[in-house]
Amino acid sequence: MKGKNGQGSIPALGAMSGTSLDGVDAAMVVTDGNRIESFGKTGYRAYSPAEREILRAALGRWHDDDVAQAADTVQAAHAALLGEFEDAELVGFHGQTLAHEPRGRGTHQIGDGEALARALGVPVVWDFRAADVAMGGEGAPLAPFFHHACARHIGAKRPLAFLNLGGVGNLTWVDPRIEAPEAEGALLAFDTGPAEPINDLVGQRLGLDCDRDGALARQGRVLDGALELFLAESYFSRMPPKSLDRDDFSVMLDLVRGLSDADAAATMTAMAAASVMRGMEHCPQPPERVLVTGGGRLNPVMMRMLGACLDCPVEPVEAVDLDGDMLEAQAFAYLAVRVARGLPTSAPSTTGVPAPVGGGQISRP
Repeated sequence: MKGKNGQGSIPALGAMSGTSLDGVDAAMVVTDGNRIESFGKTGYRAYSPAEREILRAALGRWHDDDVAQAADTVQAAHAALLGEFEDAELVGFHGQTLAHEPRGRGTHQIGDGEALARALGVPVVWDFRAADVAMGGEGAPLAPFFHHACARHIGAKRPLAFLNLGGVGNLTWVDPRIEAPEAEGALLAFDTGPAEPINDLVGQRLGLDCDRDGALARQGRVLDGALELFLAESYFSRMPPKSLDRDDFSVMLDLVRGLSDADAAATMTAMAAASVMRGMEHCPQPPERVLVTGGGRLNPVMMRMLGACLDCPVEPVEAVDLDGDMLEAQAFAYLAVRVARGLPTSAPSTTGVPAPVGGGQISRP
C-alpha cells in the first residue's frame, strides 16, 4: 500500500479500548510500518457509567446476550470517535478484549472490522491477535514492535524499557541498536501483572473509577504479609514471553479484604509495583531507563514505589515527548500499516510464537 503522495509513509488511524474500560483512544500516525515519520491528531471518547457496566457484565464471556450488547456498545463508540478523523488511509481497530486464554479457548476481542470499514469508508485492519494464538503464541502483548519504533524515533542508543500500566501491566525491553524488531535480541516483552487493580477495589468499596492521584494509597500502609503471598504466585517465576487475562489475579482483592480502604489501596499499589520489579529480573541486561505509559503513570504513589524498587530512572513517556495516554492507540495505527504491507507484528521474543507472524485481517469498505 502506497500513500496518496506516492511515498512509503501513509497516515494511519489507530484505536484502543483497554481492559480498564475507561473509554476509546484514537490517534493518527504517519508511518511506512518501519519508521515513525510523525504523530498526528488524537481523540478520546469516554464510556458512560451505563456503558461501562454493559462491558463489565460481558467480561470473561464468549457468546451470549451480554456479549452482543457489549459488542454493539463498542462498535458505536468507535464509529462515533473515529468518524471525527479525516485523511486516514487505513484504520487499526483492536476492539475490546473480553477474554484472553491463549492456552485455552483462545483470545476474544469484540468489534466488527467489516462493519467499521463500511461506516468509515476506509480499510480497517482488525483481529490482530488470533493468528498469533493459532500458531502457539500468547497473542499479547502486541505493542512491542511499536515500542521498538518509538525507541529509534527518540534516538535511543542503549537498551531501555517501556512499561505500560493499564488494566494489565506489560514490559517491553528494547535494544534500539538492532534495526528489525523481529530480529533476535531486539525485544523481550511480557505481561508483568495487574497494574491498576485499585480501580476494581475503589469501584467495589467506594463507587469510584480510580484512586485519583494515589490519594487513598498515600494515606495507607502496605501489609507485608499480603504482598509476600501475592509474590508467591507461580506466574512470577514463569519465564517470558507470557501474558495475563484481566481477571487472572482476582486473588489480590481477597488478600486485602480485611484491610481498611487506605491500607488495601496502598498494598495493592505495592503489589503492582513489585510485580514490575520481579519482571525486570528477566531482562537480558538492565535498561538505561524505564519509560512509563498508561494510566498508572499518573499515580504518584505508584511512580514513587517503582522508583524505589528499580535500579534505573523511572519516568513517564512524556519525558521523551511521547503521549502516554495515546501510545497504545498509536501502536495499532502502526501495526495496521505493518499488516497491510505483509510485515510481522509479533515474534518469539514478544509473544512466544514459534516464528515471526503478521496478525490481523483487512476489511475494505
